[in-house]
Amino acid sequence: MFEAIKARGVDQLMALMQQFRADPREQKTDLVVGVYKDDDGAVPIMKSVKAAESRILESETTKNYVGVAGDPELTSKIPALILGMEAPQIANGRVSCVQTPGGTGALRVGCDLIGSIRPGGRIWVSTPTWANHIPIARDAGLTVEQYPYFRPSDRGLDFEGMMAHLKDHAKAGDVILLHACCHNPTGVDLLPEHWEVLGDFVVDRQLLPFVDCAYQGMGSGLEEDVAGLRSIAAKVPEMLIASSFSKNFGIYRERCGGLTAISANADQAKTTMQAMQTVIRSNYSMPPSHGARIVTTVVDDDELKSEWDAELTEMRERIANVRQELRKKLEERQVTQDLSFITNQNGMFSYTGFTPEMVERLREEFGIYTAGDGRINVAGICSDNIDAVAEGFAAVLHQAE
Repeated sequence: MFEAIKARGVDQLMALMQQFRADPREQKTDLVVGVYKDDDGAVPIMKSVKAAESRILESETTKNYVGVAGDPELTSKIPALILGMEAPQIANGRVSCVQTPGGTGALRVGCDLIGSIRPGGRIWVSTPTWANHIPIARDAGLTVEQYPYFRPSDRGLDFEGMMAHLKDHAKAGDVILLHACCHNPTGVDLLPEHWEVLGDFVVDRQLLPFVDCAYQGMGSGLEEDVAGLRSIAAKVPEMLIASSFSKNFGIYRERCGGLTAISANADQAKTTMQAMQTVIRSNYSMPPSHGARIVTTVVDDDELKSEWDAELTEMRERIANVRQELRKKLEERQVTQDLSFITNQNGMFSYTGFTPEMVERLREEFGIYTAGDGRINVAGICSDNIDAVAEGFAAVLHQAE
């Protein structure tokens, strides 16, 4: 049987990670892996998380299953974090939520749910989008279409092209996948006015918005990063939201996320909840507990929550400062191209516009590893490597001038 397997190849980012580890050079820089790093180049454990884990260790009395829907304390808090404590959708009973293994698990459960309702249904994703969005949707049996998003000329947002394409091609019943903030891989976010236009369009065209909220708090703030998402939620009868706690709690290996569904009414919300659990039961059956307990312990305690918010602010500000410093160092090296995109883009990622040839030169000559499309993880830049990164970037940018 196995001889019939057709190799799909290793994910490009995974392959680059393996290549970086095998690189014997002492001077090498990893700007590929999408995790937050501090100025020492480490992936830190947040103090609030450590404190929560200590409490969990002392108080935990069982290792029993948490149930198909996950930790009920967590699933009661996720919608409030995303939609707001006073969200009318929650008050009216229109919201259902399940815990998932990370944001990736939420995306897969959401796509499987859509596929169970409308087999082969169409889902629209941005060009480009996170590398795993398309495989997840296709493996769930959905038909993937793409809309314009990134404008290479200024490394900014092509909202006009996006809307023109969707108006010409999107049809009632289609799903549109959006990034709540810190767009991966471009770092180019929708502005408030864009969310308003999109909300009206989604309602008029009868589309289902599916929002990937993987970086809440990593862009402008916990509330600011979901303002656009909330503006659409206020208008639409139905919506799906995949959320992740990997980044904003730094608990990558604990795989904690959630899928929130907004339904037209409370009765449909109950049906949707049952349908999500059916999808989960035949997949991974039940999610893990530890990450969920961390999140709920922090959010439930005013002192820990305040400490977490402060740590998150520190992480966010570090990324913004790195962007400013990198731009400054490139300008000092007489790079004449418009570098405003570095500071205009948001979150951990930046779409540099580097060509495959530039990416290869950075890797081979300077030991700087970026994604093949030129995406970099800004958080991978620190005091010890920023000058080396600036030298490499300036070299390939000068070559392109």
